Order: sequence, then C-alpha cells, then structure tokens
Amino acid sequence: MGSSDAEMARVRGLVSQESTGPQGGSMLWLRGLCRAAARALPAAGAGVSVMGSAGLQGLAVASDAHSELIEELQFALGEGPCRDAYDTGTAVLVSDLSREGAERWPIYTPAARESGVEAVFAFPLRVGGVRLGVLDVYARRPGPLSDEAMRWAPVFAEVAMLGLLETYGAGGTLDPDLNPGRSLPMGYGVEVYQAQGMLQVQLGVGSTAALARLRAHAFTTGRRLSDVARDIIDRRLVLERDE
Repeated sequence: MGSSDAEMARVRGLVSQESTGPQGGSMLWLRGLCRAAARALPAAGAGVSVMGSAGLQGLAVASDAHSELIEELQFALGEGPCRDAYDTGTAVLVSDLSREGAERWPIYTPAARESGVEAVFAFPLRVGGVRLGVLDVYARRPGPLSDEAMRWAPVFAEVAMLGLLETYGAGGTLDPDLNPGRSLPMGYGVEVYQAQGMLQVQLGVGSTAALARLRAHAFTTGRRLSDVARDIIDRRLVLERDE
C-alpha cells in the first residue's frame, strides 16, 4: 500500500463519477472502478476478478460486457496473466501476447487474441500477505503501458482492494482463506461453487477435479462458466462420470 493520499483521493474521485461507493453495492462500485480505470489509463477495457483460496474465482466485473467475457476466459481455461498475478502477488505485464504469451499460456493466448486483446497488464489486489484478486487492463494493440498509466494502475488496484476490505472485512481485516462462495456478494461465483459441490457428489470426485470438469465443459462448448454452472444447478445439464 504505497500510494499517497492525494493519488488515492484522485482515483476515488474518478470512481465516484462512474458509480456509488462500496456501501451502495459492491458489484456496481467495482464496475464503476473498471470503467474509470479504462478511461483514465486509457485502455480498451479493464476488469477485476475477486478470488479466494487457491486462486478460485468468486466474482468478476469489468468496464464493459466484452471485457467481462475476457476476464472470465482465463478461469474457464485455467490459465492466464490474472491467475499468475494472483499466485505470485506481483504485477504481470504482457505488452505483446503474440510474442510473450504463446508459450506461457498456450490455451489462453490464442483465445484472448481471437477476442481482440493483444496486451494484458495484471495488478494484484493485496495487502501484506492477503491477496484478494487482480485488476486486469486490456489493450487492442501490442505495446507497453505508458509511464503515466504505470503510475496510476497500481493506485486503482489499491483503491479496489481497500473498497473490498471495506465491504468484506471485519474490523479492517480479511481472512486469507476467504471462501468466495460463502462470503462474496451475489454473483456468478456463488453459482459456480454450488455447481462444483453438486459435481463432487454426482461424480464422486474432489473439489479440484469438479472445478476442472466445469472448466473443460465450458471451454469445449464455447460457453461461459457461469451459464454451465446454472444449467447444472437447474439439472438441465448432467455430466457423466469418467470411466
């Protein structure tokens, strides 16, 4: 947490122009933060993914519908800059996916580029040892972020983290093993974890294998993870046991 009070105040002001504060609804507030980030940096889009233990996704919001689909892509595929930024706790800056991403993320990279993304910059939301998620910034053309954007993107990430702590924390603290399915606000994360639990029972597998089955089905059918989860919960979709 290294931003100055003036920097934090400026970013909060930009966010307030796009949405209400965290107390007015965390989904709306996060979406407003993403829109403000995309406008200020500037970028083609921005997204925030909130995660719990083991990097499992609980909630994703973005500046626009297209960016939200890209934000979810790396969770459906199980790899990408956002996941690496969360795992390492450090920014992952990929200025040219065609050169830097093909070997590192062989599944995510072609899918992201097909969606019109050529560069991704992922900034972890963290305080000390607590990691809560990642702010992703997307560009349609290869190239690094400007010096000005590199100055302000971490401030947006810091404001996002503090807003989430305000929403989910008790007395300013946050459990590092936060369970998104239980503790985060209503969003597709709840559905994903519900479906994951149902699959554990139906398929007789552990939580990791159940989530992998969800991701695999979403990827092979070209559908959103949340839509597949909803079909499983409503029993419109039944996945068979592996032999």
